[in-house]
Amino acid sequence: MAAFDFGVKVDPHLFDKQLNASVTIHIQDYIRQGWEMFKEHVGEFVGFTLIIFVISAVCSKFAFAGSFIVSALAAPLYAGFGIVAFKLINGKSFQFADFFNGFNYLLPLFLGGLACGFLVSIGFVLLLIPGIYLAVGYMFTTFLIIDYRMEFWQAMETSRQIITRNWFAFFGFAFALFALNFFGALAFGVGLLVSIPVSACAAAIAYKEIMGMYSADW
Repeated sequence: MAAFDFGVKVDPHLFDKQLNASVTIHIQDYIRQGWEMFKEHVGEFVGFTLIIFVISAVCSKFAFAGSFIVSALAAPLYAGFGIVAFKLINGKSFQFADFFNGFNYLLPLFLGGLACGFLVSIGFVLLLIPGIYLAVGYMFTTFLIIDYRMEFWQAMETSRQIITRNWFAFFGFAFALFALNFFGALAFGVGLLVSIPVSACAAAIAYKEIMGMYSADW
């Protein structure tokens, strides 16, 4: 997929099973497996997370322009964790450069991140609860884009519709990931070098268990 492709419209019937089934969310298992995945490749995950920190720090020096750059880069960089996690889940090897493969989906990831951020922010401003609902509901947006090469709006809506059926279970998972990163931040921020990749891997593992895996090349 070229970086500036909008993505494709996917047959919605591919998700009939997920839209009509209740699922069990194994929060501890996802986080434990994410931790094991991180431990086996600690150098690569920490190194990539450090690069993200450096990029964010440099961009923060440029006021509004820096904020825009961070917004454009955030989703593709986060997708890098998902891409590497997908490879490991499927028993494939990876190279450090694979962390940057999220930029192959730059436009839909950027538009999805922008739209999700805007709608969640509006939800928080209006009544708080809609913002929390959407923040949880859009959890699989990034993974759907990189797995199906899906256009951003369909990815957002597919994620929201599937998660809504078991929303409270997904909320518990999202809260656990938030708590993990919160405590990581309390450890002088250094803990984020662990908590960010672990939580991203745990989310990718949850996606694989609940959604299956459509593609074999990311």
